[in-house]
Formats: sequence, structure tokens, C-alpha cells
Amino acid sequence: MKYVVIIPHGATDLPVAELDGQTPLAAAATPNMDWVAQNGRQGTVATVPAGFAPGSDVGTMTLLGYSVESCYPGRGPLEAAAFGLDIAANDLILRCNLVTLVDGRMYDWTAGDIRTAEGGRLIDDLNAGVAGPNERFVAGVAYRHLLIMSDAADVRCECRSPGGLSGDPIQRHRPRGPGSDRLCGLLDRAHALLADHEINQVRRDLDENPATDIWLWGAGRQRSIRSFEERHGLRGWLLASALGVRGLGRLIGLTVADVPDVGSVDGPDHRAATLAATESLEQTDVAVVHIETPDQAGHAGDASAKVAAIERIDAQIVGPMLDDLRRRHAWKVLIAPDHATHVADRSHESEASPFCMAGTGVEAVVQVPFSETSARQTGLDIDPGHELIEYFFKR
Repeated sequence: MKYVVIIPHGATDLPVAELDGQTPLAAAATPNMDWVAQNGRQGTVATVPAGFAPGSDVGTMTLLGYSVESCYPGRGPLEAAAFGLDIAANDLILRCNLVTLVDGRMYDWTAGDIRTAEGGRLIDDLNAGVAGPNERFVAGVAYRHLLIMSDAADVRCECRSPGGLSGDPIQRHRPRGPGSDRLCGLLDRAHALLADHEINQVRRDLDENPATDIWLWGAGRQRSIRSFEERHGLRGWLLASALGVRGLGRLIGLTVADVPDVGSVDGPDHRAATLAATESLEQTDVAVVHIETPDQAGHAGDASAKVAAIERIDAQIVGPMLDDLRRRHAWKVLIAPDHATHVADRSHESEASPFCMAGTGVEAVVQVPFSETSARQTGLDIDPGHELIEYFFKR
């Protein structure tokens, strides 16, 4: 038996007026997802447990069969795993965004999707001019970086993700709790260093959002997580561009692939990803493909781009994967977004996601296309969501 799990990141949404009251998933032409839905099962899955911020890391951990309440280490540790960093047991690891604040409000939590070279230069200067002896910034990609704090056993503060803070006064969302003074001091010193940095001066001249500040969130410490193979008795392979998802894959022992062009929203070609996933099934049992583009379009507030992203996933990933699977003796495919990303407010949300599955031993139940509404009407609601993959494997 071969299994394929396709996760269109953030594809779940609400009805959008410009799409005649349909969601992007319902408005998209998805003949291959519809085939799966009409020849198998549809339902909803609670990917984001109560009390957790919706994100690719939480949603994907749930979809891969892990209880977030008992296993989740934090976004920072997951991304550190993606980088392969050497982390001590008591180190506190935080995600560090380069952001744009205007008049004390969160204006752009990606700093205009700053270029990686620019972000790396800023991180170097933050290490030289802001970090203390027990702190180091780690350069990542674009606006996404890390802060590692040693001697931080007493730091237990609450840090908000910047994704849902657009337009909000940030004073009310700064770190709070034990050790928050240390983090707030870093925020203030970073603001002073970045204010007149030459990279920001050039970005302003080019009418691009400057990186005026850093934002710290996703704090956590390393922890041991049971491997995917130990948990499910199956070998797994993962393709993803999201750092938190790649780090999760490494922590649970999946083979994490390096395939380009799985994250660009501007007309990516997914065929390399599909070929890699197909070839992986010769050596493994489960191929997991996580594609970011619907989420990126949702954060841009662009409904038509989100429709196009979902259609590309259907045509370039789901269709070819189905063609390959149907030539095999025994197979199953599961399609499930990891969380909702609403076009209307450009934010992640926690409502249950639709899913569909088909393959060997899965009987057709409802002959309707794949969408949020169709999934809800089936009455098959998986909550807690980490039980879905067991249902998929064992059905």
C-alpha cells in the first residue's frame, strides 16, 4: 500500500463577494480533487486545537497524527530543526520576524517580503549591535529568522504571532510575563539600530516597506517527539518549503526533500515536486506534499490568485499523482488544508478544514465536488484532528 498526503497550505476560506459568494476552493476548477471527493470520503478535520495559534506547523503536526497539546515544541524549535542548529537543552528559541511598524501599529509583518540578502545583512548587524552575550540571531530566509537565548531558564513569557496583528497597536501585544523585560529590551534596541540603517534607506527610496523592527514569537525549547515510523509503522517522505513544516519533518524522522519552486505564488511550476513525490514512493510508504501558495495568496488578500494557486495544485500535483497511484496495486490519497487563511482579513483562522480521501478500500459516499460546504454536509467530522491519519491509514 502506498499513501500520498497533499496539504494545500491555507486553502480553507470563507465565501468571497468577488467570487459570487463562493470560497476560493469552491470557485476553483479542481476536477482531480473532485474525483477524490466523489470516489471516496469527504469530511472536516479540526487541525487547530483550542488555545493554539493557527499555522502550518500546528496544522501539519495534527494532520500527521500528533497531538499538538502533548507534542508541540513551539515554532522556534521547529524552525531551528529545519536549519539543523545545535541547540542546548535550556536554550529558548524564538522566531524573529523583520517587520514594518508605522505609528506604533503593525503595518507589514513581512517587511515588504524583504529580500534574503538584505535580511541576512540586517541579522548580522543585529548580532553585532543588539544581541547580548547570551543571545544570537540566526539568519533565515527573507523576513523569517531566529533568536536563540541561552541562560534563559527563567524566560517564560507570552509572545504573540504577528500574522493576526495587522493594523493593531503593538504596545498591547509586546511580550508579557516572566523574562519579558529581556525580550522587550531586544525589541527596543533593534528598533534604534534599524531606524536609519542604510538598507532601510534604500528600501524607502525604492518605495519598499523598510524593516523598522523585529518581532519575537513562537518561543519554545527542544523536546523529543516520537518518530513517524514508530508511531505509524510506515516510512515517510516530506516535501515542503515552510521552515516550520520542514523542521517538523526532521524531528519526526521523515526524509525531507530539497525541491525548488514549491513556495512562489507567482505562477510556480509544481512538476518537479510531483516527480520527486512520485519517485519517493519507490523507497518509502507515505509521501507528504505541503504547498504554500494558497496561503500566500490569502495573505495578499487576492481571491483570484488563491483560486489560481488551488487550480495549479490540482492540475500539477493532484492529477499526476492520481495517474501514478491508479497504476499501482494498492494506494490511498488524502487531501487536507492545514488551516484557513481568509482573503477578507488576510489572516490565519482556526475553523475546521475540509478533507477528502480515496483509494483502495475507500467506498464512495457523497457524489458532490470538494468544498468546505460539501465537507460539512457529510457529517463526518474528525475532532481531535490527529485521529484523521489513523482513519486514513486503517480504513
